Amino acid sequence: MVQVRSAVAHDCDVLVIGGGIVGLSTAYAITRAAPGTRVIVLEKEPGPARHQTGRNSGVIHSGIYYRPGSLKAAYAVRGAAEMVKFCAEYGIAHAVTGKLIVATERAELPRLHALVQRGRENGIPVRELGGAQIAEYEPEVRGLAAIHVGTTGVCDFVGVARRLADASGAEIRYGSRVVQVDRRPERGVAVRTARGDVVRGRALVNCAGLHCDEVARLTGDDPEMRIVPFRGEYYTLDRPELVRGLVYPVPDPAFPFLGVHLTRGIDGGVHIGPNAVPALAREGYGWGVVRPRELAGTLAWPGTWRMAARHWRYGAGELRRSLSRRAFTEAVRRLLPAVREDDLIRAAAGVRAQAVLRDGTLADDFLIKESPRAIHILNAPSPAATASLPIGREVARRVLALLEEG
Repeated sequence: MVQVRSAVAHDCDVLVIGGGIVGLSTAYAITRAAPGTRVIVLEKEPGPARHQTGRNSGVIHSGIYYRPGSLKAAYAVRGAAEMVKFCAEYGIAHAVTGKLIVATERAELPRLHALVQRGRENGIPVRELGGAQIAEYEPEVRGLAAIHVGTTGVCDFVGVARRLADASGAEIRYGSRVVQVDRRPERGVAVRTARGDVVRGRALVNCAGLHCDEVARLTGDDPEMRIVPFRGEYYTLDRPELVRGLVYPVPDPAFPFLGVHLTRGIDGGVHIGPNAVPALAREGYGWGVVRPRELAGTLAWPGTWRMAARHWRYGAGELRRSLSRRAFTEAVRRLLPAVREDDLIRAAAGVRAQAVLRDGTLADDFLIKESPRAIHILNAPSPAATASLPIGREVARRVLALLEEG
């Protein structure tokens, strides 16, 4: 049992900033590992899971894409199985549907074969398919070859987040935007919210997602990265009967984005997307959402310009598909030839909190950093929702170790 009490007056033992699925999973894991630990979660929105958690495609990822030995690979594989079990235990809508990854050009075949090998190294069962076999799973999809990944599924991640909040026993304070952090290594951390409340804890966990680098700097730590927000735009397919399950293109290994894919969700509807274009605000869910201070911060970061110089051709293609539904439809037709432009109905967008390093490198793994009295989750985009349960346990292990140190 971890000793979590102190003579100094604190409102809680662990203060978690961020009420998305990672923050709530962390709170849940802390109280499971050390019953009696006092946890307060501060979330600036009026409810949980309002940003990355609630605006993604709802896919439980298998872990096939991620480098063997990486945190993403380990946590996604483990997390997928645990997420299915969690949903089943608590009656949360989910389905293990499997998915196809389809090569539509000869140049993609080596990358497809590399994914087969990567999947096997990560312990994921895959089935290799010839072009004619694709129709067994998806009669309307065309390609030269494909692989079928049976462990992929879909679920209601917002429902998962709500259940984690309820089951954690933590105090969840909504409408609590953090504006100031006072960390004193010998005493703990005090946080002031926008409405003037002061909350004191023995340790802080930063799960602020799109704002995690800002919270790290408020704490007095240099995150050595910046969040560069990328908007992912989705469409709903007006003829959902064209798609049975999940269909993905072969991803470009130079990018952490998986490309425009087809997803039959738990509601039976089919979502198509996302693309990846720079957002003009941390929560820039449309071109009309511009926050000059946030945009200036993105443009002032040297890594932004180095990334743009390195990947401008890729970015130009994404921008074209954002501005032209016809161009977006052309991309979809590579996988689904029967789709028409008027089959696509604009749906809600999401924003990916992508960590970019000073040299312009896109962080390709989960990034967790420790400092006195604080732990910062600095890169946790997809597949973080899938991997949220093991991520939460790892963060809980680290923060409880900090408490043991006093």
